[in-house]
Amino acid sequence: MQTQELEQVKKTKQNIQLVEGEFTPSEALHVVSTLLNEKINFHKLQRLTMLEGDCHSQTRYADNRITELENEKRIAKDFITKMRKEGIKLRINSTIEITAAVD
Repeated sequence: MQTQELEQVKKTKQNIQLVEGEFTPSEALHVVSTLLNEKINFHKLQRLTMLEGDCHSQTRYADNRITELENEKRIAKDFITKMRKEGIKLRINSTIEITAAVD
């Protein structure tokens, strides 16, 4: 009985349409920056929580992820700024896929 339940969990998947539509460059920059800032703050809080419990805690993953996301934010800003100068509207499509993490 328990094995069947685990098998069902492995197959469970949910998609959430987070962002979909056409945006002005200003709107697009706001949407993308807000989403990335939230994710950056999530990792910063995670890192802080780890360090509060143990100042020697390994935070390499959080540190690297923060750096990656900040870099992606700069790249997105540069791209959106270029599109603004060219007078181009932008389409954003973002889906979150959630699946069970069964080891």
